[in-house]
Amino acid sequence: MAEPGSAQAQTRTGLSPVRDSDLTFVLQMTGSNEFNLNQPPEDGISSVKFSPNTSQFLLVSSWDTSVRLYDVPANSMRLKYQHTGAVLDCAFYDPTHAWSGGLDHQLKMHDLNTDQENLVGTHDAPIRCVEYCPEVNVMVTGSWDQTVKLWDPRTPCNAGTFSQPEKVYTLSVSGDRLIVGTAGRRVLVWDLRNMGYVQQRRESSLKYQTRCIRAFPNKQGYVLSSIEGRVAVEYLDPSPEVQKKKYAFKCHRLKENNIEQIYPVNAISFHNIHNTFATGGSDGFVNIWDPFNKKRLCQFHRYPTSIASLAFSNDGTTLAIASSYMYEMDDMEHPEDGIFIRQVTDAETKPNSHLPPLSLLMTLLPGIQVFLSISTELLTLDSDEMVPSAGSAQNKGSRDVWLQDPAFSTVRQHWKDDPGLLKDGLIV
Repeated sequence: MAEPGSAQAQTRTGLSPVRDSDLTFVLQMTGSNEFNLNQPPEDGISSVKFSPNTSQFLLVSSWDTSVRLYDVPANSMRLKYQHTGAVLDCAFYDPTHAWSGGLDHQLKMHDLNTDQENLVGTHDAPIRCVEYCPEVNVMVTGSWDQTVKLWDPRTPCNAGTFSQPEKVYTLSVSGDRLIVGTAGRRVLVWDLRNMGYVQQRRESSLKYQTRCIRAFPNKQGYVLSSIEGRVAVEYLDPSPEVQKKKYAFKCHRLKENNIEQIYPVNAISFHNIHNTFATGGSDGFVNIWDPFNKKRLCQFHRYPTSIASLAFSNDGTTLAIASSYMYEMDDMEHPEDGIFIRQVTDAETKPNSHLPPLSLLMTLLPGIQVFLSISTELLTLDSDEMVPSAGSAQNKGSRDVWLQDPAFSTVRQHWKDDPGLLKDGLIV
């Protein structure tokens, strides 16, 4: 996979008076709230998925042909089973059964209690995606053979094969609907209760190859990312009034010597309670976004290499982060692959639309120092940072502040300490 070419950064800035309603807080916390899982895969990590009922168990698939089950609090690997080729995706059907598929074209179901496996079926090409739809009680696979297949997990057996226009790169379940992203920047919306026809055919609003699609937990839409450092927020309701709400924004870009390096956005994961979402890119950063107020809530420290996969636990307390080189620059020496487990807080994941006025905040939180991006005024960001998709209204200005508290080990005191933090954080 070749990394997209760099482009000269064009920044338009201006000054505007500080307004309490414009404040956005970027908190960065590191230390005891994050650790590495022991016994990580020996090759690239393709997918991480938490158990549907608990944050205790994490399923991990890898290019080393294995699927591993981890006990997260104990920081230990419970079991491992093998495919005959690289495993590209995995999913829980229920707390005791894992499904997986990959380059060997095989779809396997593994009983995690008895450590017994069952070859459920095959595709004619590698299986790229494996998901479970609880509302219809069906497993879904997407393949490079240009098909989506449904599987009855009770039998288990194939319940239908449905042609797609191109290779399937990504898919996501939204209630009883299935959103499929294929080659050629195509997006198809299917009704899993009636797969006789395609409910919606769309073209990605992003100009470059689709990398990941994830559906909102509230079932109203989905988020789509591309290889060109952009993310689009889309809505399923086709009415013009709703479609005006969609927008796209730039992210996972780093500026060096006035040259903007653009990185693929490989991973997206939603917080099931707050409907906020995390993105991970080949720049090694993880950002958490508030899609309703169109702001970035926080950015974590830089990880050793590309972020290949992300997964929030169902209760939203834990985020699994797969740091794994994705060969964007071909075969070269790179850091070891690893899985980071981070305990996340509401400060990092909850929309902050009800922040108190700055004067009240200073009174309520003594000892916290507020740093403005410029000594007396806040900086208006590049108007392309979050841009509306076609048909939506131009968004108004947002500003940025940093909080410093002695309890946090790492804090940005000034935007110049980390231009990347400012670069892709907010919209105007």
